[in-house]
Amino acid sequence: MTSPDGLTRILDSIQVALDDPTAGPGEVAARAHLSRFHFDRLVAAATGEPPGALRRRLLLERAAHRLTTSDRTVLDIAVEAGYGSHEAFTRAFQRAYGVAPTAVRRRPPVTFRELELSCPSGVHFQPPGGLRLPATRQETAMNVLQHLVDHHVDTLTAIIERAGTLNDEVLDRPITVSVETIDDRPTLRSLINAMVTQEEHWLSALRGGDWPDESDQSVRGLAARHAAAGRDWRAFVARTLAEGTLADTFVDTTCTPPTTHTLGGTIGHVITFAAVRRTLAVGALGSAGITDLGAGDPRPFLDAAAAG
Repeated sequence: MTSPDGLTRILDSIQVALDDPTAGPGEVAARAHLSRFHFDRLVAAATGEPPGALRRRLLLERAAHRLTTSDRTVLDIAVEAGYGSHEAFTRAFQRAYGVAPTAVRRRPPVTFRELELSCPSGVHFQPPGGLRLPATRQETAMNVLQHLVDHHVDTLTAIIERAGTLNDEVLDRPITVSVETIDDRPTLRSLINAMVTQEEHWLSALRGGDWPDESDQSVRGLAARHAAAGRDWRAFVARTLAEGTLADTFVDTTCTPPTTHTLGGTIGHVITFAAVRRTLAVGALGSAGITDLGAGDPRPFLDAAAAG
């Protein structure tokens, strides 16, 4: 059986070879400091795929990702994937995905995970240029909910401990909004834009894309942006919960340098910071005389959902 370190070394050599599709099997094995015979045997044992098939699949997954996130021509992407012609690439892509490359480009998926091809190992292309291993355990929605509660209780404990180092003047001083990622002087428009951009940002990060275009901050523009991003974000969370992949990871390419997050951590992040912004936005509406949203408490919504 291949050790985790051994598997990592093998996958590292395959990952490097993705940028050199002309490298022969012997050269890829040499990069892992193994003979061709031992390399082939270890890859097949660890992943359930011969190294050639594993590499071709990863190159096709990378090609599918580039079709949806770049303006490269199909021929350029085909060459990057090791194919000598547009026609050869299209045939291989259609066999793997059931559709032509142009069809994937026309209708990009919600997340790059939808571009993953079925395989026994769970090893897939990870944008922008890495490989992803499946999580060693399944994280359930109940686990994440418990983790969020634990985070709240532990953070409140830490807040109280640190408050004990302050004098009464500081403890009783009126608070000025000072929350990470919240503007010093937020407006209702900026809060709404921040919540919509948060949906767009994390969807883009999950797809391996760039920071979203938030230039249209008119109410009509915000509504249109949220209609698309809210729909896709809701679908992503529902699918992640259904598949039990909350512990899986992805690389956020919108960060510098790119940062790895879990899906569950990302969902928890959005819930937490959106709640802060949402509470402020509901309060701003109340100050403007619009009070039908109440305090924005999710309890009545959750009670009604539980009641069916």
